[in-house]
Amino acid sequence: MSLTINALTYAQDSASGNNAYLYAGPSNTLTVKDVCRLLRVSPKPTASFSGVGKTSAKLTRTLTLTGALTPTWDAIIDVQVSVPVGASGANIDSLLNDFGAFLASATFKTHVKNQQINY
Repeated sequence: MSLTINALTYAQDSASGNNAYLYAGPSNTLTVKDVCRLLRVSPKPTASFSGVGKTSAKLTRTLTLTGALTPTWDAIIDVQVSVPVGASGANIDSLLNDFGAFLASATFKTHVKNQQINY
């Protein structure tokens, strides 16, 4: 199996059971990281609550640095999602679409590049 991220193909590299998979990207080598990890945790219901399903995606990529004390370092994006059991597909789609639009927005890019949080 493979995973496509922004036209880049990541090949399945390893698995930890059925709940965690690591995919290696086109730039991944022994010294340069280009990996995406997908993880899931099943809901744990109680007597009064159906629980939440949890998923996460973590992209790690080694970057070449300019004007820094080290020539390279890893950049990491880690997205964690927690959805209550019983949420409709439409509500989940809306949540993901809104957050995806925010991730692609100029506001979020300014937040990451300039570490600005007051708008």
